[in-house]
Amino acid sequence: MTDNGNHPEIRVTEVRRRVPGSGPILLLAGLFVAATFLAWYFSWFGRELSDADISKYLADEKNPRHVQHALLQIQQRIERGDAGAKNWYPQLIVLSGNPETEFRLTVAWLMGFDNQSQEFHDALLKLVRDPEPIVRRNAALALVRFNDPSGREELVSVLKPYPLTAPVNGVLANSLEEGQTVSRRSPVARIQQADGKTIDLRSPLPGRINKVLKTTGSQVSQGEEVLNLNSDEGSVWEALRGLAIVGTKEDLPLIQRYSDSKDVSERIKEQASLTVKAINHR
Repeated sequence: MTDNGNHPEIRVTEVRRRVPGSGPILLLAGLFVAATFLAWYFSWFGRELSDADISKYLADEKNPRHVQHALLQIQQRIERGDAGAKNWYPQLIVLSGNPETEFRLTVAWLMGFDNQSQEFHDALLKLVRDPEPIVRRNAALALVRFNDPSGREELVSVLKPYPLTAPVNGVLANSLEEGQTVSRRSPVARIQQADGKTIDLRSPLPGRINKVLKTTGSQVSQGEEVLNLNSDEGSVWEALRGLAIVGTKEDLPLIQRYSDSKDVSERIKEQASLTVKAINHR
């Protein structure tokens, strides 16, 4: 068969017909990229907020990320010495009593950045008795900035295993093993009740399983210790730094164990040694 020269035109026509069809796909791809960027941008804590945005975000308790974003911005303004940050202090005091743990723990930390505020000091003295250990720890560290030892016992507790107790009566169905790391709110054990319902025992703190006291299949009672947890390195380091300022000689044996231990990092050993020296020279 001879070539009549029409094939190239046919191919070009086919291409021309196909190209417009890709338009909607490209448009959808563009919209997807734009939506992803906007979602990231509006949830990115580094984005600068206006005064109006901070007030709006701070009141948006249904969106915890908005509240935390506003709190971070206020903290940064306090650090810069911006007197305007005080305009939001009344809202921060209200948030310090909010039922949401995330708000209380963040506010407790933030309040340490203005150690001249009496209203912050008063709020921290309440937060250091909070039912959530993560809130108490942040409040104790913030009180150190006020040179107030009221949170000393809480800082000392960071250096000890934290007991995790059964929330209900039942049979221990399973649990994590010793040495495993856990994040805050992650399940560490599961308890089966008499009616067959299963309840998770969740860790209120990040750390590492120190000792499992109840084996799988054991009967446990509500409030009974199932296992205990060693604090994560960051919490231990912060507690040691705080105790360098508010610790007493009574705390030295416990602190000394960290400076001599082979199971902790050099960073922790060094800070423990510095804390011992600070307490002895105070």
